[in-house]
Amino acid sequence: MASLPFNTMPIILPLTATKPSKHHDAQAHSPSSASYFHRVSSLSKSGEIREALSLLTEMDFRKLRIGPEIYGEILQGCVYERDLCTGKQIHARILKNGDFYAKNEYIETKLVIFYAKCDAFEASEVLFSKLRVRNVYSWAAIIGVKCRIGLCEEALMGFVEMLQNEIFPDNFVVPNVCKACGALQWSRFGRGVHGYVVKSGLHDCVFVASSLADMYGKCGVLDDARKVFDEIPERNVVAWNALMVGYVQNGMNEEAIRLLSDMRKEGIEPTRVTVSTCLSASANMDGIEEGKQSHAIAIVNGLELDNILGTSNLNFYCKVGLIEYAEMIFDRMIEKDVVTWNLLISGYVQQGLVEDAIHMCQLMRLENLKYDCVTLSTLMSAAARTQNLKLGKEVQCYCIRHSFASDIVLASTAVDMYANCGSIIDAKKVFDSVLAKDLILWNTLLSVYAESGLSGEAFRLFYEMQLESVPPNAITWNLIILSFLRNGQVNEAKEIFSQMQSSGIFPNLVSWTTMMNGLVQNGCSEEAILFLRKMQESGLRPNAFSITVALSACSNLASLHFGRSVHGYIIRNQQHSSSVLIETSLVDMYAKCGDINKAEMVFRSKLCSDLPLYNAMISAYALNGNVKEAIALCRRLEDTGIKPDNITFTSLLSACNHAGDVSQAVEIFTDMVSKHGIKPCLEHYGLMVDILASAGETDKALRLIEEMPYKSDARMIQSLVASCNMKHKTELMDFLSRHLLETEPENSGNYVTISNAYAVEGSWDEVVKTREMMKAKRLKKSPGCSWIRIKGGVHVFVANDKTHLRNKEIRSILALLAYDMQTDSK
Repeated sequence: MASLPFNTMPIILPLTATKPSKHHDAQAHSPSSASYFHRVSSLSKSGEIREALSLLTEMDFRKLRIGPEIYGEILQGCVYERDLCTGKQIHARILKNGDFYAKNEYIETKLVIFYAKCDAFEASEVLFSKLRVRNVYSWAAIIGVKCRIGLCEEALMGFVEMLQNEIFPDNFVVPNVCKACGALQWSRFGRGVHGYVVKSGLHDCVFVASSLADMYGKCGVLDDARKVFDEIPERNVVAWNALMVGYVQNGMNEEAIRLLSDMRKEGIEPTRVTVSTCLSASANMDGIEEGKQSHAIAIVNGLELDNILGTSNLNFYCKVGLIEYAEMIFDRMIEKDVVTWNLLISGYVQQGLVEDAIHMCQLMRLENLKYDCVTLSTLMSAAARTQNLKLGKEVQCYCIRHSFASDIVLASTAVDMYANCGSIIDAKKVFDSVLAKDLILWNTLLSVYAESGLSGEAFRLFYEMQLESVPPNAITWNLIILSFLRNGQVNEAKEIFSQMQSSGIFPNLVSWTTMMNGLVQNGCSEEAILFLRKMQESGLRPNAFSITVALSACSNLASLHFGRSVHGYIIRNQQHSSSVLIETSLVDMYAKCGDINKAEMVFRSKLCSDLPLYNAMISAYALNGNVKEAIALCRRLEDTGIKPDNITFTSLLSACNHAGDVSQAVEIFTDMVSKHGIKPCLEHYGLMVDILASAGETDKALRLIEEMPYKSDARMIQSLVASCNMKHKTELMDFLSRHLLETEPENSGNYVTISNAYAVEGSWDEVVKTREMMKAKRLKKSPGCSWIRIKGGVHVFVANDKTHLRNKEIRSILALLAYDMQTDSK
């Protein structure tokens, strides 16, 4: 802000409020008095306040009368140095000298400015309220301090009052008003300020225009921000930075990077703010090269690696996973605060380097720096990720010893840590220990219960929080819905979903997607598709995950009709057309619906195919028994430089299993270990055992089971039992049957497998014995079913089921068909 003008010549006024005489006037204009004024002014501007005060004392000693302008100069010096203590002494001296000084308009305004600039809001507000004349300088000061301490609405009301009193805001007031609009995201008010700026001719001021661009950016109106920026006659680095920050804050990271390039082409030298902003953009978009270039620009332009720039570099390298570069930046930083240490510790945790994170914490203590909530929260997260309960409890104990136990953020992190470590009881204890619980903490514990399917505990907590006058939000309702769905309580979940709507909290995208996914997982795929339609009717557009769930429902129903409809929606809207997740789901859906040609079309239409998409297509070939095509695609995958993974080989072995190709399966299994260095998992061994057993290679299957590093599961034994009845190995079958029933005594499928094997052998006594065991345990085999879709409805048919509405009509037609078949056979 410009200094408050004082238009009169330096004069020496009397110590009392009496009117000065002619003799005094002559003395006031003496060279010595003017000399004192200039010396006080010079010392105040250079920050030598104590020396200026010494001159003031000397003037008192020489009986030279001190005018308001000298006090004003010293107060301005206190503003430069933010020296609140000395300024208060000057204020006391002014009051002591009487109303002639204390009620001088110039001094009153200077005092308001001084206290405002030193962020002493209460004092500045009291003095401002007592001003007899409020000018643009006092208004600028009070609006500025309100902005800085977060009283943005009051600052804007001050702007309105200025205009009402016909005091017109200048180029120092408007930037603060724009800052307040941006903080509140009041874009409409901001447009009004913009109108005032244009009308008053302030739009040519680069600082005003930059503040407008910054305001529009914070309000998310980037088009207007760009228009303001483009209309600035001479753009300085502040204007470029304002637009760049706006782009990053609104997720337009690529635009921010391009802006840096444009800025350099125009010859504008970047500042630390410029580089820091571009580093944030690079970190957000995982742009390693862009971030490295920003770092290089800082070096080329000689920008010192201070706390701000060093921290930005450190944050970038940690986020993109270049932890060695982050360590290098950390070592080169001269001044390191707790934030700096926390960034590197967090970087270690994100990369799974928990031991390094703990070592950094130990070094941090040796530097006499205390852990803050961020440090402890990061260590808690490390314990949660590694399921290290011992580490988590040690951090929790530190929190208790150092009075962090009541911190809400740490409590939420501790609850999550204990849940990840499988100790829900300890999570509840931490929750109960916090007296002032906020909504986030309630939701954190609800999330623990929901993920574990503890719907009863979640529901009790849901009502308890309302009794504690904590109103649930959309996240809370979503978690209750999830808890019921995880527990298989579909009807209860639908009831909660309805209550959510009637409570005034409208279901969001997460709510609808949670319901859809839960319905699919609980075998209600048709209802899931209906929910997708209802979601669109409510005005919400499905995201990538919603569409993936819908495609999964179509796969479960083998509904090609619904699957094509969802695919059509994807093509029409295009916003998800390049999503690998959706492409993979489309291939899987068409394969499971029996349209392998369409699955191939989807796969081939993508120019850049990722491993998940290749795996989906290989799995599609496996599902349809196309072994040659599956193997050929795997070889093509390797030719592109993409390494196959566990899923790839699971699909290949599954294809061999469908085709009964033992030699090809053995070759694939061998290559997986020797060529690709992939350790086979239990599923791979299970498929190999099934392939060998189905081919009658019982001895080889048994040898593989003995050699594998895993305990055999029920599926493997079932395969061997089926193989034994083909080879008539009764003794081995007896042994395996006993072992199978000991492994899974409640699985009805095991009893049926054993019964069928004995039936093939002709051991009818054993068949009866096995059936009797099933009856004694009250086990029933779930019958297989067939279904058909007619006019949008799914009709399910089970053996001996007579519940269909058109049962008689269907049976009559079947009888006629049977008669026709018998007639034709004769």
